[in-house]
Amino acid sequence: MDFLTQFSQAAFWLAALQIIWINILLSGDNAVVIALACRSLHGSQRRWGMILGAGAAILLRVFFTIIIAQLMGLPFLKLVGGVALLWIAIKLIVPDESHGEGSVKAGDNLWRAVRIVAIADIVMSLDNVIAIAAAAKGDITLIVFGLIISIPMIIAGAALLMAVLDRFPILVWAGAALLGWIAGEIMIEDPATIRWLGADLVHRYVYFAAATGALFVVAAGYLMLRIRRPAAEVADV
Repeated sequence: MDFLTQFSQAAFWLAALQIIWINILLSGDNAVVIALACRSLHGSQRRWGMILGAGAAILLRVFFTIIIAQLMGLPFLKLVGGVALLWIAIKLIVPDESHGEGSVKAGDNLWRAVRIVAIADIVMSLDNVIAIAAAAKGDITLIVFGLIISIPMIIAGAALLMAVLDRFPILVWAGAALLGWIAGEIMIEDPATIRWLGADLVHRYVYFAAATGALFVVAAGYLMLRIRRPAAEVADV
C-alpha cells in the first residue's frame, strides 16, 4: 500500500490509536524514570536531559519493536508473544509494587542522565515493545508513527496522565482488556495455528479468540486482586 494511502485508511488510524493508547498505559514507569534520572540536573540541562534521553529512548524502542514485529512472522513466536502479552495485561491490572524512587539513580551530568534514561527505558520497555509489535502486525509505518506520537505525550503529560488513570481506573481495565484482545488475536493467527486448524477456521474464530483473551485478562486480574486484598489485610493486622 502506498505510504500516503495508508493515512487515508480508517483501519490505519484505528490501529494507530491502539498503539498510542497501549504505549501511554504501559509507559507510566518510563516517564517517572526520565524525571528521576534528570532530577539532579539544573536549568536548561534538566530540559535537555529529558529531551535527549527521551529521543534516545524513542530511537532504541523503534529499532527493537521493528525487529520483534518482523520475527512475529515465524511459527510459534506469536503464540509465545501472545502468552507474554496476556501476562503483561494482567500485571497492568495487578501492578508490581516493587518499583520506587530508590531504584533509579540520578545522573549528575547531562550525558550520564541521558544514558540512564535510555538504558532504563529499554530494560523496562519489553512489555511496550511486545504489545506495540503485536498491535502493528508488522506495519513499520504504524510502529514508527505510533511511537513518535505517543512518547512525547507521555513526557509532557506524565503527571496529568497518572491523575486521570487514578481518577478513572476503568481506563486501566479497558487498556488491559485491549491487550488481551490483541493477544488472543495474534495467537490464533500464528502460522503454526493456521497450519493446525486451517486458514478458514482461523478466520472464522479470530474474533472469538480475541474476545476470549480480553475476558481471560479481566477475569484473571479480578481474581488476583481478590487474592491479594485479603493477604494485605492480614499483613496490616
